[in-house]
Amino acid sequence: MNGRLTLAASLSFLLVASAAGAAQPWLSDRRYGEGIGIKAGRFELHPGISTEFGYDSNFFLRAPNENPADAWRLRVTPSLSLNTETPRRAGSEPSGQAPMFNLQANTYFAYSEVFGSDEVKDQRNYDVGVGGRLDIAPQRQLGADVYADFVRNGEPSNAAGTGQTFNRGTLRGGAGVTWRPGGGLFDWRVGYEAAYGYFEDQPYTTYNNVQHNILTRGRWKILPRSGFLYDAKYTFVRYQKANSPQPNGDQLQARLGFGGLMTNHVGFLLMGGWNSTYYEASTGTTTGVATAAQNYDGYVGQAELKFFLQSGPSEDNASTGLSSIAVGFTRDLSNSYLGAFYTRDRGYLSFDVFLAGVFVANLQGGFSRYSYPTVDALNPSFSQNHVDARLFAEYRFNDTLGLNGTLLYDKAIGEGPHPQGVQLDGTGTRYDNLEYDRVQAYVGLRLFW
Repeated sequence: MNGRLTLAASLSFLLVASAAGAAQPWLSDRRYGEGIGIKAGRFELHPGISTEFGYDSNFFLRAPNENPADAWRLRVTPSLSLNTETPRRAGSEPSGQAPMFNLQANTYFAYSEVFGSDEVKDQRNYDVGVGGRLDIAPQRQLGADVYADFVRNGEPSNAAGTGQTFNRGTLRGGAGVTWRPGGGLFDWRVGYEAAYGYFEDQPYTTYNNVQHNILTRGRWKILPRSGFLYDAKYTFVRYQKANSPQPNGDQLQARLGFGGLMTNHVGFLLMGGWNSTYYEASTGTTTGVATAAQNYDGYVGQAELKFFLQSGPSEDNASTGLSSIAVGFTRDLSNSYLGAFYTRDRGYLSFDVFLAGVFVANLQGGFSRYSYPTVDALNPSFSQNHVDARLFAEYRFNDTLGLNGTLLYDKAIGEGPHPQGVQLDGTGTRYDNLEYDRVQAYVGLRLFW
């Protein structure tokens, strides 16, 4: 019981924090990552390497009363992406014959060396990512897609010196078929996706799980630059070990919306729908405390308004290098390691700047409220607020060399289901405080093509 709650509470909020302070933006967004490229036939290669040095004020994500430890970090990240060259990138008009396939692939390796106290020094680690996507007949009436990726994250646990870490990986793959009648005014995709999430160290391997997703989405253009949108999914969550404290369950979600451009400078997105979950009751075989099934039956959605500082794109998605300001709100539901699931209500603001290929910057932040159902007989349902912010800016001396800086802030407000945190046993004397405050700052040099 004690170990299970300590692991679940710490792990759940570490994953929330990791999502808020994502890795280097040039690894996940091609607008920041790609340079002029190296042509190889119909393909473009984009190699790169970055070096960063920075400070972390709360390396283990500990509460103020749990002895937070700061650290200095040196991170080196070589990366490589490959994609088929588009007519726009090639500087030519589209040919009469649409391409039969488009390919995108990428990989990176990020090594981190850390400096600080004795408990920090042995926490050197690495992240790995590799993935690819193949779109077959992307502009024809009937097309298909296949994709796969793997991400490994190295994260310390807040119990330094135990040899236990939150090192984890996710392997994902999927495929789909898309129908586009009417010259692209309407399209509909049906697909399948599977993901395996695992932890490398005991005792966290009890949280290893497989998720299967049946997916569909559609779009119907009724105006030149806007139209109706629809998406739905059915998710199966299955934990791999019989003694896992987490319940298996299913999720069913469907959303309908409308989005596009109102003018050359203003875009919008409105999506709303419903999510219903079907989680099983916990038997209490490993925790000693059985918990009734906890489920959600309520709304989900997203609303966003975006203003383009230059004239907006002529298609549904903004093109590379377009400065914009966006404000929005999301409500969604995710599988959890503390209780069965959590819901998130988040308001956010994002500001992107691209100036003549010399200076790029992104400022984004949000305020979120995470709501958890009843954890077990000792811990009732509770909510916790989160504040997150990220500033990234890069000055490019030329087409291949840039100096950048990153500032991250993340704060969890609220101790947990009790004023002292998550109750770990029936004595009422042992708790795990879920509150923390963290600042990270990095400066780096990046060489890219």
